[in-house]
Amino acid sequence: MSPDLLPPVAPDVTAGLVEALSPRLRKRLDAGIAKLATRPVTREGDTVRIAVDDDTDLELHAPGGSVTSADAIRCGCLLAPDCLHRAAAASAAPIAEDAEDTDTGTGTGTPDDTAAAPSGSAPADGSGTTADGSAPDGTAHDGIAPTGPPSAGNPTVGASGNSPDGAFGSAPAAPDGDTSVTAHGRTRTRTPLDAPGGPSRRQGDAVAAPPVPETVPPAQLDAARAVFDAAAAVLEAGTDGSGAVVQAALLRAAHTARLAGLPRIAASAVSVVNGTRAARTADPAHRLAALAEALRTVLGMAHRLPFATGADLAELRGTVRMPYTPDGSLRLYGLFSEPVLTTTGYAGAVTWTTDAEGRLYTVSDVAPGGPGRATGAADRTVRIGDTALTHRELSRAGLAVSGATVSPTGRLGAGAGVRAVRASGAEWTAEPLDRLWTVPVAEQVARALGGGHDLLFLDVTLGGAVRGSTGDDLLAECDGLAVRLATAHDDPALPYRDNLRLLSAVGGTRLRVVARLVPGPLPRALLLAAGHPSSPGTRLDLGLDRLQHADLPAAAAPVAAEAPQADEAPLHLLRRRVHQAVSGGRRVLAFPDSGAGDGGRLRSVGLATAADLLDELRSAAADRSRDAFGRLLPADPGRFARAWLASAVYTDEVERALCAAAWGAPH
Repeated sequence: MSPDLLPPVAPDVTAGLVEALSPRLRKRLDAGIAKLATRPVTREGDTVRIAVDDDTDLELHAPGGSVTSADAIRCGCLLAPDCLHRAAAASAAPIAEDAEDTDTGTGTGTPDDTAAAPSGSAPADGSGTTADGSAPDGTAHDGIAPTGPPSAGNPTVGASGNSPDGAFGSAPAAPDGDTSVTAHGRTRTRTPLDAPGGPSRRQGDAVAAPPVPETVPPAQLDAARAVFDAAAAVLEAGTDGSGAVVQAALLRAAHTARLAGLPRIAASAVSVVNGTRAARTADPAHRLAALAEALRTVLGMAHRLPFATGADLAELRGTVRMPYTPDGSLRLYGLFSEPVLTTTGYAGAVTWTTDAEGRLYTVSDVAPGGPGRATGAADRTVRIGDTALTHRELSRAGLAVSGATVSPTGRLGAGAGVRAVRASGAEWTAEPLDRLWTVPVAEQVARALGGGHDLLFLDVTLGGAVRGSTGDDLLAECDGLAVRLATAHDDPALPYRDNLRLLSAVGGTRLRVVARLVPGPLPRALLLAAGHPSSPGTRLDLGLDRLQHADLPAAAAPVAAEAPQADEAPLHLLRRRVHQAVSGGRRVLAFPDSGAGDGGRLRSVGLATAADLLDELRSAAADRSRDAFGRLLPADPGRFARAWLASAVYTDEVERALCAAAWGAPH
């Protein structure tokens, strides 16, 4: 049985079924899930039937496409409804979105008009998503929109794991004047009373009381604490020990957070469960770095929420729907298309376009599915207006849109009032597309690290293949930098790796490429699209188009390149422990010889803060006391989670600084 054959199950349904099990059955739940996975599955309309044995069937009824109540899961065994089978089936099935998140469906990883997460940079693992778990067009798989700056998920914590005074930022100083924009677009500054040059306050004038900052209500504080504790339990156990019971506790906390008005935290918690399941089932799409980022995000937001006020609080809460604003008429030119295949069970395609001023817009078609949908979505008609263009055609053609609506991340809406017709496209070397490649590389990297889109438009000279952290990379020269171009996704159904291997055989070829920045100490990016090596004017979507040997120049042959040696800071000593804790839990860091000499090595190169964080992480992992009878007392998962969070946040920030230095960009 494949989980893809089962209908999605609502988080509260799974949590309720697991919580209803007796302690004895909870111990057998993971084994029950593994056994159920070997049984045959059939589908009849809205009903999915699992043959538990020769005489017993388990049915899941999903009339709306997902299971929304425990009564919709029925088992024919003698112990039903208190049997293990119902909870096992719910735990094996994909996690459903809440009904309020659904709409017409053109979003990446979520239905249309749902919100986007802050777009940062793509992970170094080639998972096809950005570092915070969002899709390539900046759309969160969870469908939640933050309402503030993209760095709000990164709390600042001290080396001890506790929040120092001002750790979450202090309120900005009151400005001397209030600048506003009038209806005609002109700025107007209001000078405060009693300021030099301002109107004086007369005696008896009413003095307006300063606005009282909004605080977090108790229900949201409790929900955030529940999410933090449940996520800390996942970190405590690691993916190896986070079975269905631990996952159900986090799903229950996510459901509570959503009911309390914290949809962004709730969605981040669900993404951790999805990543944990992918790790435990040896899903080829699982990436440890992506799961560590998901854990860092949910722990960071839950940790920061009690201290947040104003816009910061609104950003942490998020919104279920992303606001779309009218943008009038647009004349767009296709750039490229890329497949989307996420660990959360979504697949499809995203087509990137640009207008004459160089602003980027995306058209998405992503829905629940697997690799087949990711490769087939490129030939689906884009859902904007009445155009008959497919994603593959739009990436090389143009689009004239009237009545356009655009999200803050540049995603085009598909409302009833939007009209679109096919228009002529442009070559990458012609205006207006050529201007994207004329922006200096350092400026592009600075924009990506500063919260803008993470695409890089590069003119490179191909070298050969070099060994990378996730396989062979393609070494290329770009403005005097040795850049590693890596595979954007490792799934064998997508042609990324095969295309990169063939491009390594045409060393010395000058090409224009589109890549996604990978933050790290070395210049590295995920290769998404490129010009054809032997046909000028032709461009390739490397995740959709498949190069053949016949497409290469006659003398092409694989070339092995030698990457230049770089004096790299040993930040991996801390990053490795952060990732080890995610996979193995507290126990792998509690051993006396776990990184005993790493702190000294970090201090020897000037990374004293990293050494202190590593020492605190190891100390928190080994912190176990005993009672009067010598028995081990329960560990404090909160201290370990805070120490891990501090290390993860520090590692992320230092890597971004090293990335800026490697590309020569200001940071």
